[in-house]
Amino acid sequence: MCGIAGFSNFNENFLNNEKFFKDILDNMQNSLKRRGKDANGIYLDKNFGGAHARLSIRDLSENGNQPMIKTINNNSYIIVYNGEIYNTEELKKDLQNKGYIFTTTTDTEVILYLFIEYKEKCVNFLNGIFAFCIYDTKNENVYLFRDRVGIKPLFYTIENNTLVFGSEPKALFKHPIITPTIDINSLKQILGIGPARISGNGVFKNIYEINPGHFGIFNKYGFKEQMYWELKSNYHTDNYEQTVEKVSFLVRDAIEKQLVSDVDICTFLSGGIDSSIVTAVSSNYLNKLGKKLNTFSFDFKENDIYFKSNSFQPERDKPYVDIMLKAYDLNHNYLECNEEELIDLLYKAVDAKDLPGMADVDASMLYFCSLVSNKNKVALTGECADEIFGGYPWFYREDLLNSNSFPWSKNMETRELFLTEDLKQNLKLKEYSLENYEKSIKNTPYLDGETEEERKRREISYLNIKWFMATLLERMDRMSMYNGLEARVPFADHRIIEYLWNVPWHMKYKNNVEKSLLREATKDLLPKELLNRKKSPYPKTYNPNYEKLLKNELTSIINNNNSPINNLIDKNKVLAFIEQPANYDKPWFGQLMSGPQLMAYFIQINYWLKKYNLSI
Repeated sequence: MCGIAGFSNFNENFLNNEKFFKDILDNMQNSLKRRGKDANGIYLDKNFGGAHARLSIRDLSENGNQPMIKTINNNSYIIVYNGEIYNTEELKKDLQNKGYIFTTTTDTEVILYLFIEYKEKCVNFLNGIFAFCIYDTKNENVYLFRDRVGIKPLFYTIENNTLVFGSEPKALFKHPIITPTIDINSLKQILGIGPARISGNGVFKNIYEINPGHFGIFNKYGFKEQMYWELKSNYHTDNYEQTVEKVSFLVRDAIEKQLVSDVDICTFLSGGIDSSIVTAVSSNYLNKLGKKLNTFSFDFKENDIYFKSNSFQPERDKPYVDIMLKAYDLNHNYLECNEEELIDLLYKAVDAKDLPGMADVDASMLYFCSLVSNKNKVALTGECADEIFGGYPWFYREDLLNSNSFPWSKNMETRELFLTEDLKQNLKLKEYSLENYEKSIKNTPYLDGETEEERKRREISYLNIKWFMATLLERMDRMSMYNGLEARVPFADHRIIEYLWNVPWHMKYKNNVEKSLLREATKDLLPKELLNRKKSPYPKTYNPNYEKLLKNELTSIINNNNSPINNLIDKNKVLAFIEQPANYDKPWFGQLMSGPQLMAYFIQINYWLKKYNLSI
């Protein structure tokens, strides 16, 4: 896993000022060094420059370093690549049969040869997570590819006929012609739908991203983006038993495929069924190789004292982690974070993401990933199962399912709580959120003859994959890669997503049990107590000292006349909120972001505005 960056312009010869442009590439690469600490490299010719920061996972020798160049029939192809391809060996055999000779064991070389053979259709053969750029020197085309569901990031902008791209916005800002700025639409995203983002939009003005399942082509004629993958609706013809069998195979196969690595792999073990399934399959697989799996669970100090059960988070995770440890022989590590660390990490989380995020949910994940990376470079997680198998309350609670809004972001009043009246009137956040909701709904691929209820099920699944899952995947990528840790998400295998997209709801929610299909397909893997456990989301701290620290931090910020957040908020409203006890049971985003997280989010917004010197 790595970081990539670069630029291209077909009206300029970079070699006329070689040192200047190589310095830019060095700066871009250096901005991404936390994504890849093991090696780095740059490439520059007259119309293209590429940079790479490498985290060595496969072929640990220097043979795997990038940019990688292949020359065939007097045509050179240059690649910078971030990701993992899980069907590398099958693809490699096919290419060898076609006469290609490999000098490394990397998936980078496989992708490059695959492109040479199939051009842009190469992406259809890939099973994995990826974002890569290929420069075809003879045809003078620069290609930007991104995986089907957007697990790996790829941002870009075009200024003065120059394409500038990178794994993260921070890399783009290292190019001297790109300056971070925002406009009214940036504020609408941050305040109205954040920490989610509009797909293809980088929040900063004129910063974009390649959409999931798309690729872009840049040449002397300009830039265009094309779709190569999208969800397709078909009639589900398998009966329940066949569906269970297929899901059982797909889940296990996806996990085992993602265990390929030349370094040791670990799993995040939360005590929920998703991470426990990933852990069980991984442990069984490694045991056959004579290896024991490293696992990690996360919690907050003194949560055993202060935990507050609520409708979204009914119980703690640790007892269920302990159940898994009795069932499987694991090298387990209990990790804890305290509330003082969380405050400082709110700022580092913005550094990692280049944007305000999921407040302490991001911050704690950032911290935990830093600890995991001390022992492992690769971690498998249970992320994305809820979006695909229907684990969230908005899949089955009628009030949320029929809310005609983003169900994880229904509480718009809380979002506007701190804002000045003038800003509220100017932004019209409710209308903005509704506009984006309705635009997404219109893109839902329905089937002819579906009932109104079936269409609603399609819509909620579509929204979850395109919006909520995208937000969680971005969180996982940034918080892990900031620490040089590669996080893999087996449940986001496109084969699972494609199949489950067409499985009817009554099979996913049998006997009114969320994710019953997944439970049935993996019942042989999990202890009974865990198999029947009701979903509980990622942990957060309930220590009242954290709330106190947030209040002190936010008070200090708003009392500083130079704080940029003061241009957005009504100070009296914020102070009145700070004087009240925080509400933990009315989240304004997802299931975790409630009163304390509102304060943390505005602390992050202030830091973001200040860090990038942003104003409207």
